[in-house]
Amino acid sequence: MKISEDEVRYVARLARLTLDDSHIQAMSENLSRILTYMDKLNEVETTDVPPTSHVVKMDPLLRPDEVRGSLPLEQALQNAPDRAGAFYRVPRILE
Repeated sequence: MKISEDEVRYVARLARLTLDDSHIQAMSENLSRILTYMDKLNEVETTDVPPTSHVVKMDPLLRPDEVRGSLPLEQALQNAPDRAGAFYRVPRILE
């Protein structure tokens, strides 16, 4: 599959990337090679292959959830530079 330089420019603009002409040409060639390889992978017969999320069986490494008491309110807010009652007060970022 061929990716045109115009398509690379379009995607670069969406990603807010600045690419010069040499990079655009190189990206066009690289992306075209990647998509050609992906087309070859799509030809592989996988009908009898069960879906997997990992090739190797993995046991979860997460600890079990345990209910624990929270910090007392005053201790949780003791280092807050500004607070409003039981809440942290932060500078406004949206107008």
